[in-house]
Amino acid sequence: MNTNASTELTPRPVDDPGVEPHVLSYRASDPEVDKEAERRVIACFGLSALFALSSVVIYFAVPHTIAIRVGSFDGNLHNVLFGVTMGLGILLIGLGVIMWARNLMNDEELTEERHDPASSEETRTEVLVMLSDGVRDSGVARRRFLMGSLGGALGLFALPLIVTLADMGPWPTKRVRQQTIERTLFAEATPQKPIRLVNDVSWKPLRAADLEIGQLVNAQPENLRELHDVEYQQAKAKSSIILVRMDPDSIKIPESRRDWQVSGILCYSKICTHVGCPITLWEQQTHHLLCPCHQSTFDLGNSGNVVFGPAARSLPQLKIGVDGEGYLIATQDFTVPVGPSYFERDSRNDFKEGDA
Repeated sequence: MNTNASTELTPRPVDDPGVEPHVLSYRASDPEVDKEAERRVIACFGLSALFALSSVVIYFAVPHTIAIRVGSFDGNLHNVLFGVTMGLGILLIGLGVIMWARNLMNDEELTEERHDPASSEETRTEVLVMLSDGVRDSGVARRRFLMGSLGGALGLFALPLIVTLADMGPWPTKRVRQQTIERTLFAEATPQKPIRLVNDVSWKPLRAADLEIGQLVNAQPENLRELHDVEYQQAKAKSSIILVRMDPDSIKIPESRRDWQVSGILCYSKICTHVGCPITLWEQQTHHLLCPCHQSTFDLGNSGNVVFGPAARSLPQLKIGVDGEGYLIATQDFTVPVGPSYFERDSRNDFKEGDA
């Protein structure tokens, strides 16, 4: 209703009907009905908590290998049960809140005068009073068990969400790291059973005599071809290497790595130590290898040391040799983990400028 004086004098086409007298709802007029409505809301929150706990039990107890087929539906029993229990938990919280609003909160209708957009101090104070009245009408203060059931439902529903974090992978203990991210396919090599290095496109074994000075070759361990699908991709992401041949008189080879090369042929990980990008931009004259992602630059003529860019660690070098037929081989794994850094990584064995 507009309080402007000129509008007050203007005849209205329809009389203001006002607000009808407030009639107590059926629930408000009968305390037993009010208690019954409260019990239904508590039941919803309680069942939601049970479904949340059930989803956690299902996550650990139901195997991931059981298939379920109903008509044209073909799925995984673990995923179906976990999704259904989580979905029912969310649904019951929503139903409980809706029933609370419809059946337990005050249903009295109110009117207020239309006012200017800028609220006065009195109006702001009035709004705070209205908010306090709303909290009182919601019954929060006197329905403590109801609030407890809502808090319990919401709190327990967080459990299945936290449990799903386990799908991100195994906990990175030292033993798990040694068996996964810190291990490549070259770990299967031994002096008695070496692994040949092959071209990553043709899969042909690489002969030392065929590499020319200045040439860079992208390569893989020969046993990579034995893997398939996810295992293949995971292994390739760690075992990718580059072979480069340089004039032995133009490069620095520390005493500790004298037997890691074959007539100037050196082998390094292809994975940048910054964020894990594959590196192949080769500068023959400077012996530098440039990462295309963030321009980290490694000196392959000096044990893969970083000479520019954000990378903080040298490029891991792989010890190589030749077999009786002249093919390049590996007889051991990298001495340090390949790829980007991580919190638990031990960097004490990383090669640094000046190491012997």
